[in-house]
Amino acid sequence: MAFTFRTENTRPVHFIRPLSGLMLVLAISGCSFIDDRSERYVDAPEGEPLTLPETADEGKFAPVMPIREISAADSGRMYPESIPNPPDMTSDILDENYVIEELGGQVWLLVNDVPGRLWPAVTAYMNENGLGVAYDSPQLGLLQSELANFSKQARELLDLPDNPVGEEAKIVVQARIAPGVRRKTSEIQFRAFEVEDDPDQLLPWRGRDERTREQLETSKRLLNDLAEQLRNREDSKSYSRAALGMVSEPLVRLVSDNQTPQRIVMDLDYGRAWSEVRRSLDEAGIPVVDLNRDEGYFFVDFRPESERESGWFSWFSDDLEPEHTFDVRLDESGGEIVVTVARAEDYSDDDRSAELLTELFEYLY
Repeated sequence: MAFTFRTENTRPVHFIRPLSGLMLVLAISGCSFIDDRSERYVDAPEGEPLTLPETADEGKFAPVMPIREISAADSGRMYPESIPNPPDMTSDILDENYVIEELGGQVWLLVNDVPGRLWPAVTAYMNENGLGVAYDSPQLGLLQSELANFSKQARELLDLPDNPVGEEAKIVVQARIAPGVRRKTSEIQFRAFEVEDDPDQLLPWRGRDERTREQLETSKRLLNDLAEQLRNREDSKSYSRAALGMVSEPLVRLVSDNQTPQRIVMDLDYGRAWSEVRRSLDEAGIPVVDLNRDEGYFFVDFRPESERESGWFSWFSDDLEPEHTFDVRLDESGGEIVVTVARAEDYSDDDRSAELLTELFEYLY
């Protein structure tokens, strides 16, 4: 409030500056009157997990308001400014559902749903488009078609000629439904390949075999067609109990020792693992100072956020340059990719390697 006194032939006199100064002092000191509940988050006891009846379908139950987990090792060195943000309620929802992704000669349809709900839909797609299902294995997530050569619908779907000249190669199509890298997602792949005779059993999936450009384009065409059908039938999804036994080991695992994160193990080929780690660093907002795919490292800046920002007067200066403080490394071991984190040699502040590893895992899986 400003008080104004008027006198004859004089200008108004305002007492604004003393009051504004007093308000600033009160605003700054007022922070101390607010109860700081940061430590309660860390010290709160863990509740008992919910136990469901044996007959309950676990796929239909999920936390409505999940609480971000904190390992015991992290809680001992946690400060109010490093309390993790509340979980993003949209983190399990893809920005766009039914996304076709391609990497390293492989192509797949990424769907924000569990494999058990997609199994009936893919089965129906193959039957309705003339491919049929000759053999299947819900446990492996595999469907194998009949010979596509003898179905007009299947020939149109695979872009086979109406009047082939000479002896035609026999074509079989396989579909694979598997848990995705990210939680609560699935990846669907199609593979059309030639066979000498009509198979009398389910053939092994050879998804990592080198494929021609024509084969990849055929797979993309099938996936686009399937995605359109899934969109049109979202309101009539069913669930396959047979697919409950599908192998659902996560492709990304966090390995800890005495509750301290040590490494991330990824059951992926190197190219896919590298791409996923890069995506996770970008989404986590962790600056990458340098990287080398062949050598398998990311040099990153994982200082506390307060040290990476210019502070209150950031509008007067440029953003601080990222510094190389931690190393993220990828190594191949036993057919898996192992991700480890270490403090950079020239960085002497707190070793936050376990914290960085945990944050990477949250964005990976």
